[in-house]
Amino acid sequence: MVHLFRTSLGVMALAAAAFGPGGVALAANGPFLAHQALYDLSLVKSRSNSVNSARGRILYNFTGNACEGYTSEFRQVSELDSGEGKVTLSDLRSNSWEDAAGKSYRFKIETRMNEADAGRVDGSAERDGDRINVKLKLPAPKTFTLDGNIVFPTEQIQRIIAAARDGKSLLELSVYDGSDDGQKVYNTLTVIGQPIAAERATSADPSTSDEHMKSLKRWPVTVSYFDRDAQQKEGEQTPVYAMSFELYENGVSRQLVLDYNDFVISGSMGKFDVKDSKPCN
Repeated sequence: MVHLFRTSLGVMALAAAAFGPGGVALAANGPFLAHQALYDLSLVKSRSNSVNSARGRILYNFTGNACEGYTSEFRQVSELDSGEGKVTLSDLRSNSWEDAAGKSYRFKIETRMNEADAGRVDGSAERDGDRINVKLKLPAPKTFTLDGNIVFPTEQIQRIIAAARDGKSLLELSVYDGSDDGQKVYNTLTVIGQPIAAERATSADPSTSDEHMKSLKRWPVTVSYFDRDAQQKEGEQTPVYAMSFELYENGVSRQLVLDYNDFVISGSMGKFDVKDSKPCN
């Protein structure tokens, strides 16, 4: 069940992406916004009746600029009740840094389930020509190479925004974020809907009422994550999970929906704060 509670686009890189990145750099024709967002999680539906209730929170911090790179801090605490007193408590913490050119990526991830010892991943990845060199410290020292066409989480968000601005509706990317055991690569399919005009009112939350956000358009986005190894071995096409959200042109995300196949969880924004950010010298 550990894979149910993990960062991904920038989840959470997509949660704004992250799940959502921010910053001061000119990326995708506009600046990312350094910010902190809090999302309240609740159960939307359980397809197999395997989950009776769910609750939790995601806290996401994004800071940085094109000179210093981008730092993402992510924490997701979730509680799943499967009935008959069976409750699973998950605590996922992730801290990562990525340079603006998508050449370097450092990450530390800690996952704890119930009272079990925490699983830890600690490593870095460096792009070198047509390959990416990965060095892991945890869970065990290891070095390996990945295809150079793979992107890191912040670049994933940049490319989604760029595709949305260009009017594209589909985007395929392979993404490495260091999750699971630090060796997993996900193939992703992003579906981008028609832009939502800034003046169009929908359900309100702290992002839609913020002065930094009122003039910005956003897009409905769904990103499906596929296990690349399973696809290569079995031709498997069922996503491990999918994530839907509204993505602002400055990288902030709202109205999260996390689909784990057996059940679906929503993440409504409960708090949103814009962070001070240094200009890139």
